[in-house]
Amino acid sequence: MRNIPVQDLSASVSSSRVHTTCPYCGVGCGVTLSRQRNQDMPIGDEDHPANFGRMCVKGSALHETIGVNGRLLHPEVDGKQTDWNSALDRVAQRLQETIEKYGPDAVAFYVSGQLLTEDYYVANKLMKGYIGSANIDTNSRLCMSTAVAAHKRVFGADAVPTSYEDLESADLIILYGSNMAWTHPVVYQRIAAAKAARPELKIVVIDPRRTSTAELADLHLPIKPGTDIELIDGLLAYLINEGHEDSAYLKKHAEDYESVCQQIIERSSNLSDIAETCDISLENLKRFYQWFANTEKTVSVFSQGINQSSRGVDQASLILYSHLLTGRIGQEGSGPFSITGQPNAMGGREVGGLANQLAAHMNIESEAHKEIVQTFWGSPTICQSPGAKAIDMFRQIEEGTIKFVWIMATNPVVSLPEAERVKSALSRCPTVVVSDCMAETDTVRLAHIKLPAAGWGEKDGTVTNSERRISRQRSFLDLPAEVKPDWWIICQVAERLGFASDFNFAKPADIFREHARLSAYKNKGDRAFNIGGMIGMSDMDYDQLKPVQWPVIDRDSDGNFVSTKRLFTDGLFYTPSGKAKFHDVVLDTSPRRQGAFPFMLNTGRIRDQWHTMTRTGLSRRLQKHYSEPFVEMHPDDMKALELQSGQLASVSSPQGSCTVRVSEHDGLRKGDVFMPIHWSDSFASAARTDTLVAAICDPISGQPAFKQTPVEIKSVKVRWQAILLFSIRLPLPGNDYWAYRALGDWHMYILAGNARLDIKQMKKQWRKQCDQWAEVDAGDQAMMRLVGSRQGRPTLWMALHEEMPQWNEDWLLDAIKNPETSMRALLLGMPLGARLNKGSAQICTCNQVDEDRITEAISKGCSTVECVGKKTRAGTTCGSCIPEIRKLLTRVNSDEQEEVLC
Repeated sequence: MRNIPVQDLSASVSSSRVHTTCPYCGVGCGVTLSRQRNQDMPIGDEDHPANFGRMCVKGSALHETIGVNGRLLHPEVDGKQTDWNSALDRVAQRLQETIEKYGPDAVAFYVSGQLLTEDYYVANKLMKGYIGSANIDTNSRLCMSTAVAAHKRVFGADAVPTSYEDLESADLIILYGSNMAWTHPVVYQRIAAAKAARPELKIVVIDPRRTSTAELADLHLPIKPGTDIELIDGLLAYLINEGHEDSAYLKKHAEDYESVCQQIIERSSNLSDIAETCDISLENLKRFYQWFANTEKTVSVFSQGINQSSRGVDQASLILYSHLLTGRIGQEGSGPFSITGQPNAMGGREVGGLANQLAAHMNIESEAHKEIVQTFWGSPTICQSPGAKAIDMFRQIEEGTIKFVWIMATNPVVSLPEAERVKSALSRCPTVVVSDCMAETDTVRLAHIKLPAAGWGEKDGTVTNSERRISRQRSFLDLPAEVKPDWWIICQVAERLGFASDFNFAKPADIFREHARLSAYKNKGDRAFNIGGMIGMSDMDYDQLKPVQWPVIDRDSDGNFVSTKRLFTDGLFYTPSGKAKFHDVVLDTSPRRQGAFPFMLNTGRIRDQWHTMTRTGLSRRLQKHYSEPFVEMHPDDMKALELQSGQLASVSSPQGSCTVRVSEHDGLRKGDVFMPIHWSDSFASAARTDTLVAAICDPISGQPAFKQTPVEIKSVKVRWQAILLFSIRLPLPGNDYWAYRALGDWHMYILAGNARLDIKQMKKQWRKQCDQWAEVDAGDQAMMRLVGSRQGRPTLWMALHEEMPQWNEDWLLDAIKNPETSMRALLLGMPLGARLNKGSAQICTCNQVDEDRITEAISKGCSTVECVGKKTRAGTTCGSCIPEIRKLLTRVNSDEQEEVLC
């Protein structure tokens, strides 16, 4: 494996086209890398069945996030750089010592949907078959474990029955708790294209917020947070009462449905009560139920709004029951569809990445399955019972029961609920090992041993997307410095523990072949996951593997592996009886608003960012959509608290507190607020959203309820606000609030505070970087501009004001590099005589089009998305911003109509 100088990383892209996959959401888009305009520009792979060439804005900016800036490039032990042999020896030594002294359950691995299937496979094999503990869990616990549990208890297997094609052939699509326009943009675009081709296709969006996704909906149900279960329970009662159940299908293919359906009828037949509970109109409730009842080709998509709940498994189960009840499963254009959060959450499930699974979808509580896995591996032991799920794992670390934890490719100090407790637990754990590609994440900072792992573009292996499609993620970059793939790191540790012969993999293809063999081993059709048709595939087969949906048990006449588009077409399930199983559900256990915490907080993603921004945060343009952490509130709630848009506020719960900007959103219900999950301590002073969230979990899946947290909101008063640009990272002046953005070669902070800044002390603090100063000071820090330079070149720019300072970002970044720019213009932060930047939000990231330009185009006569695109180019590249353009069209036209009426 050849190492290359880090400065040559960008030149290592092959001149030929490389077909790989995107590392973000579970859509699993194919990406093609080619050389264009002397840049490594990713484009959508037109032959990949997940996206057919479409790309979202995050995918189209992938080339802006690769490189060595901020990378972890060398192993470190106890704060000191070392070589690989020493680091691996130390990992194995501390692991072995922990096991010998405290037993295998004192050890834990916390892994990630960012790993490739081959990485996942060897990690799970080492922990469950050789260390002998099931204490390996994944951050997929936070997004997909509820869907896993629901599939297993109803279908007998974690098997998603549908394909993306079903969305395009459906006549009714229901989106439960999914802001798909932002979280799975390419699938949303496929739905939008289907809607444009067939306007009769109906779309229902069920979400407390009116999101960008709802702009395409024929019906939006803004239900009260936490009442999904009552809504879906009522749907089932309606279907039964109105005679829409498929009795013949149920009798032949389901069990225990009579008693469960009777209980549903008894508790959920009163439509008025359901409408009142959900806080929606009775008319809209009936319309939804009638559309479902009368539409044979229905697909029910569910995501985090369903999964991230204390009743998630019951909610997801009811969605599955709605399709079993009507016999709408295993058919084209029909079925329940759990859409996955991460790029390889599905692949992790295939190899047993969750603490309550065995490899190849086998059951950890089945003696027969444990024997199958141990016999196949020839391992010295096998875990005997489920391990600690994510929340319990970190509680056991906090309590001192787990004394060694190895965290791979994830950032739990930001992403887990009660995140401050997680941080505290890791700070007290005797051994924390972290494998990551980045050097400065909130979690990496707490590691005793840091192992530099491969990132996207360097990884080589497979991933599985939401529709069970296995795709190759191919490397196109050489590994920089001493960076290594995760599978290699794990196998090296296994070798040092004495298991070399069982982890003697030379390349990812070797691991995949073993994975395929295990899936088919003693599988007589009683296990859904089976890729036995790929056994014995050559290295060339693996290198050239085309996307394929499992189960894969055959090849066609051309030698291609045969995909399985949809499951349960024969009505046979993977339960002991071969029938889908109904279970009763429990209603009314969701958290409610509390007197001291009157608002209900919902958390989620924004369009242009991913997880904790370790990757997307490197792109300047991706950070333009939203530059700071924020809380969205209904305008009436803001008025009641005397809050203004853009003002700082504290958001607090019994678990913690954040300080963020207030943002007005009239698509929220009164009393509900929304915050994104992305900002960490690397990007803001106090914006880790999950410090607010209580560790309340679904009792079956162990998935945390991130969607309903009672909070309090208060105004934060500040004396001044500032924008500070550095050419290198410098220490900040004293302040109460900061938020960071990468600006290419420069670094930007937005600051705010109450204490008067000591300008003389600041200059002294920064004297090594600035030997000359120019400033404008209006007195008492009401307004100040400051430019610092070294050897005649600007290295620092600062604007301070009572309110947020005005400046022209694009002009200033160019002007700083231009020796002809006058100092007066630099101090102003924009060309002399130029219009002040109003801080208009960026809508189209691809083409850098802000809200003002789009609004102006609409006001001048543009009445369609297509017209706005022609005038401004907004929405003409990846299409992710089209829902926001539609919303602006509605708003501007409504405002103008109001003016005419007045």
